[in-house]
Amino acid sequence: MQETSPTLHSLKRWHLGSYKTTQTKLYSQLASLAAPVRWHLAAILALNLVSTPIALLGPLPLKIAVDSIFGQQAVPTWLSSILPITVTSSISGKLAVVTGLLLAVSIIASIQSLAAWLLQTYVGEVVVHEFRARLLWHVQQLSLAYHDRRGASDIAYRIQYDAPSVQYILIQGVLPLISAAFAFFAMLYVTSRISPKLAAIALLLSPVLFLLSRKSSSTVRVGAHQVRELDSSAMLVLSEALYSVRAVKAFGQEAWEEQRFRRKSRQRMSEQLRLASVQASFHVLMGLTIALGTAMALWIGVTQVVQGVITVGELVLVMAYMAQLYSPLQIISSKIPELQGWLASAQRAFSLLDETPETVTSSGSVTPASIRGAISASNVSFRYATGPEVLSDVSFGIPAGSRVGIIGPSGSGKSTLINLLTRFYDPTSGSISMDGVDLRDYKLTALREQFSIVLQDPHLFSTTVAGNIAYGRPDAPRSEIIAAAEAAMADEFIHRLPDGYDTRIGEGAARLSGGERQRIAIARAILKNSPVLILDEPTSAIDVAAEQLILKATENLTRGRTSFMIAHRLTTVRDCDLLLVLKHGRLVLLTPDYEEAIRALQSADVSV
Repeated sequence: MQETSPTLHSLKRWHLGSYKTTQTKLYSQLASLAAPVRWHLAAILALNLVSTPIALLGPLPLKIAVDSIFGQQAVPTWLSSILPITVTSSISGKLAVVTGLLLAVSIIASIQSLAAWLLQTYVGEVVVHEFRARLLWHVQQLSLAYHDRRGASDIAYRIQYDAPSVQYILIQGVLPLISAAFAFFAMLYVTSRISPKLAAIALLLSPVLFLLSRKSSSTVRVGAHQVRELDSSAMLVLSEALYSVRAVKAFGQEAWEEQRFRRKSRQRMSEQLRLASVQASFHVLMGLTIALGTAMALWIGVTQVVQGVITVGELVLVMAYMAQLYSPLQIISSKIPELQGWLASAQRAFSLLDETPETVTSSGSVTPASIRGAISASNVSFRYATGPEVLSDVSFGIPAGSRVGIIGPSGSGKSTLINLLTRFYDPTSGSISMDGVDLRDYKLTALREQFSIVLQDPHLFSTTVAGNIAYGRPDAPRSEIIAAAEAAMADEFIHRLPDGYDTRIGEGAARLSGGERQRIAIARAILKNSPVLILDEPTSAIDVAAEQLILKATENLTRGRTSFMIAHRLTTVRDCDLLLVLKHGRLVLLTPDYEEAIRALQSADVSV
């Protein structure tokens, strides 16, 4: 089996074409996401800005020590004006002042750092939490066609791993850039007051650093997007192997699955190494540029000390400021390429929100007050986005309260017809009506409330038995949950479980048999008590003994409701009021006669 992945060349063409048209929208989406926490972000920015004057105070004690303790300079005027002369005139007094200043600045810096860290952590977690919840809500509103096309693993990766990029952009990207720009100009001003020549060096090197960061940014953006795509692809292989572990073991394909994962991981590793080499090269060049600037500043500074232009303490102070001056430049230059990687992830996450929900694209305005369950189809045809027509010109009328069996060979369109009834898809042509109203005229959520569905392989959640039964009605009282389980012939085996109805089923419900899972699903449908019921081959994967219990449970479930049962074992539809016989997407026969339906299948050369 040959596997393909997007090439870097194709991704780069996509990126360059879409970047110009989407970056403004992306920034707008980020701003919208940040709006609810704007005052928190302002507080973080204020705390970051406070770090600049604190940093300016940092080298001051060392400057006073060098000039006023080791040298012959007087204590700065602002300090001598607030301290007694006995302190400022003695070496021990000066040393105590210098030590006290150093400790005070350190304590203030620590408090500022702690406050900023706690607030950043809180705001970042809140933003990511809300964004993930918003993404999950949105993707649940998207059509099945989108989920079929995109795949669960890719969507999960975007929500779990791409979504956190928004906190990095807002808190570790944009805010540090603003505070770094403020710090740079503050340090530049102070340095220029001491030595204009040294300040000019920093200004001359700034364009070089920005050119380096700009050069690396586009490459990082494309490479980061490619890494995320390959990560998502590897996650798909991993989830498939784990989800289908029984099939993997049964066919002895552990080595094949490992090789599949290795191939995807190797592709991801190669792209990550290429991206890392670009980033490492940028950081090396940036470090060399800053080292060159520092060397030039030291050369000029020492020369000015020798010439008597500045003191040794002022040189120490200005060199400390130069180091802090380059720090904001380094932050600005490094954050710009880093932002490109985070923006690539954010763009992947926000692209989920760009998809139009099916409740917007296909929802009407009719809210059914009470449904009888009369179903009719008129010249219904359907095809998926790719492939041949699955249903062709199907028409029928089902009276309310009828039990309808849908039979036919594999691929005849049985499950597709059910998907159209519940509006997981809409007909390509023709229409389906319930109680005389086109399904497309109903509000989608209100329409689906009228259906209860029991699938061939029912999905149970990793919660309690009671929680699974009450999934359609979370507020149902325990007495109704037990009554539904009794009607589904499930109460007896539930009581045998370790904690009865409070037993946690576990992922995949592996501790339950197929028949037990089906009966819990039937209990769920009974508790929901919807007027229309769909049973998609509920007895196909269980033994004959379990089938009898399921049939008894479905008899309780279908009583008084319009119901559709897709049958694998034809004996399960013997007591249905009507039988729909499908072949190659066409309705061959609609009859109440079981024997006539069997003859129609046999005449169509269908194995029964």
